[in-house]
Amino acid sequence: MSIILMGCFIMKKVGIPRGLSYYEFYAAWKVFFEELGAEVVLSDRTSKKIIDDGVKACVDEACFAVKIFFGHVINLMGRADCIFIPRLTSISRNEYVCPKFGGLPDMVRGSIGGLPFIIDAEINMRKDKNGGLKAAYEAGSFFTTDRALIRSAYNKAVKSGYGVLPAEAAAPAGVLKNEGRLKIAVIGHGYNLYDSCLNMNLLNKIRAENAEVITLDMLDRDSIIKRSGTIPKKMFWNFGSKAVGAAFCLLDRQDIDGILYVMAFGCGVDSFVCDYVERLIRREKDLPFAVITLDEHSGEAGLNTRIEAFIDMIRWRKKNDINLPSHGQYLHHGESSAG
Repeated sequence: MSIILMGCFIMKKVGIPRGLSYYEFYAAWKVFFEELGAEVVLSDRTSKKIIDDGVKACVDEACFAVKIFFGHVINLMGRADCIFIPRLTSISRNEYVCPKFGGLPDMVRGSIGGLPFIIDAEINMRKDKNGGLKAAYEAGSFFTTDRALIRSAYNKAVKSGYGVLPAEAAAPAGVLKNEGRLKIAVIGHGYNLYDSCLNMNLLNKIRAENAEVITLDMLDRDSIIKRSGTIPKKMFWNFGSKAVGAAFCLLDRQDIDGILYVMAFGCGVDSFVCDYVERLIRREKDLPFAVITLDEHSGEAGLNTRIEAFIDMIRWRKKNDINLPSHGQYLHHGESSAG
């Protein structure tokens, strides 16, 4: 497994949990570690067992996505020399990431016994654009003592990995039909949108209703940043800026038929951001809008019914051309209410 060099443990296999920030940064992390000569080991795709293991190990107060992350950590045990769980404090200037991301390494250590070594380098770019490079030096030091090599690996990672659309965003062959498709925008964290077990195959359920899915990652990043800067006060959260900027971009378009906001139960950041986005959409445009909240108790039959009802309502409105309010629906735990 690991070898000893110059009195330090040099890791050869680094495990990366397939959850949370994996959906945004995995491509870059993979390049970085492989450039340093390490083998990257991914946890398995989310399954019922991974969910159950995570729910049992994690504190009740954590959001559903964090609980699943714990399950992925457990899935990696015995398969890697170390597990990479960075402290994501900030990934953009003057904005923060969810505080649970910063405390994630400590939460994992305090809840799961028998763990391999955890690389918990802090990534903090709130005031220092070189925060990512500093984290790279810290994480890379467990694989090599050559700082020039670490810097080179970091530069390659940034160029090749940032902003890559996750493979999970693609529709399987044969899912989309050819005619009469609606365009449904789906706003949410990548780990909520692209983990098909967590969201019970939500995106493909929408596509199966003869609708095209538009996610934040499919929108122009520069446009999102520009539009998010038009609100009176800068967003505190990085995802909040992305969600609000994306909402503005979607409202500027004439081809969007409805918007879904997908969130994990227990997410404090989304509880604020979702409300802000909903108020923005209500104020600016009469566009069908609904919220879907996911947790470990959600039933797939109920989710199917609500997606079908949301899309049927949009088609009915378009066909009958009447102005009935269709935004503000909340779909959670088998209940829905029109706002």
